[in-house]
Amino acid sequence: MRNLFVLLAFILIASPSWAQERKTYSFSLEDAITFALDSNYTTINARREIAKAIKLKWETIAIGLPQIDGSLSYNNNLKQPVTLLPADFTGGESGTFVPIVFGTKQNATAVATLNQLIFDGSYLVGLQAARAFLDFSENAAEKTNLEVRKGVINAYGSVLLSEELITIFEKNKIALEKNLFETRIVYENGLEEEESVEQLEITLLEIITELSNARRSANIARQMFNVGLGIPVESSVLFTDDLDKLAEQNIQLQILDSNLNLEDNVDFKIAYNLTEQRDLEMKLEKSRSLPILKAFLNYGTQANSDSFTFFSGEQRWYQSSILGVSMDIPIFSSGMRSAKTQRAKIALDQAKTELEETIQIVNLELNSAKNNYLFAIEKFENSKKNIALAERIENKNQVKFTEGLSTSFELRQAQTQLYFAQQVYIQSMLDLINAKAAIETVLNIPQLRIDSEDINR
Repeated sequence: MRNLFVLLAFILIASPSWAQERKTYSFSLEDAITFALDSNYTTINARREIAKAIKLKWETIAIGLPQIDGSLSYNNNLKQPVTLLPADFTGGESGTFVPIVFGTKQNATAVATLNQLIFDGSYLVGLQAARAFLDFSENAAEKTNLEVRKGVINAYGSVLLSEELITIFEKNKIALEKNLFETRIVYENGLEEEESVEQLEITLLEIITELSNARRSANIARQMFNVGLGIPVESSVLFTDDLDKLAEQNIQLQILDSNLNLEDNVDFKIAYNLTEQRDLEMKLEKSRSLPILKAFLNYGTQANSDSFTFFSGEQRWYQSSILGVSMDIPIFSSGMRSAKTQRAKIALDQAKTELEETIQIVNLELNSAKNNYLFAIEKFENSKKNIALAERIENKNQVKFTEGLSTSFELRQAQTQLYFAQQVYIQSMLDLINAKAAIETVLNIPQLRIDSEDINR
């Protein structure tokens, strides 16, 4: 009974975690994208990069705000230093010395210092750089979101494609098995050649192999989809959209008329961020030739005693305070500052050139994406017609073969042509969906920007 109670307790404790691990999800494509933008591992870290940039910005701001430091010290002179004074000072014999010990054996000090930066050119540049870095982090997160969206679309479609292939291969397998069974009977009755049976056996073996591979591929596709969404690979997922529906929904020719707004393209924004950073680096090097002005206020108290009486109410503490201003003036660096400024200027020119290159690349990407999209639509429409033709050809050859008007080789050719047309048709649907997603990524549709305000909330 005791062991039984222990077993029941273990089951009750383990059941919630087991149920959580085996949670079943249900997603349409849009639901999957929304879920991934929140839970994908890469997007989570992208938001953390923004949070880090926010902290870095405040870290930079705080440099110019008052800084207070405190210190406590306690000294115990186990062997106090001895100073020799001429004996003449104490009325002693001339030419001799008297050993004297100055100060007390123990002392304690408490000091608080207020430091304030008054002027530093590099600090002003640093404030601008912190803001620019935050912009870069937000743009990088936006690019991550766009890539995650495109990846989820591809992963969702790949799962549907694998499932469609399994359905088609299973249907073809059943038809072939029936065909083979009937042909064997005819052959056994001496009305058909053995080659006809062998041809059908070859085709059936190929279909069985393709079906096994499709099932394995479907399992891998589902696991990749789960990883893309940030859920356990063993989780069960129900896909509520189908490939035909998604393909038809993604035929939107009006998107081909969309013009590129460079300021919306995330690659352009990141390249522009780089030019800002290089410009600030050049300003930083120039600012190093300016003086740095600082002020400080010091307040301290000190106590002295030959014994440890610092917590005694009779112990006397002596206060001190200093107010000061300091200025560091760069005078001569043997050309080092000039060389650093020139190097920063060259880096800025490089960034500007890269920005111009990015503009051309983005325009090329859009034109290429539109061309691929048109091709994907044409391929989809043509493959839909081809599969209808291939089905009619296969049906005709099936009838001819049954009636003895065509050979098994001709039937196999027609079947192989049909199976190829089926796979091309299914692949064309996924290519169409992905091609449209590529255009949307270049155009930044929809805009998936994460602002620092959203992180703070």
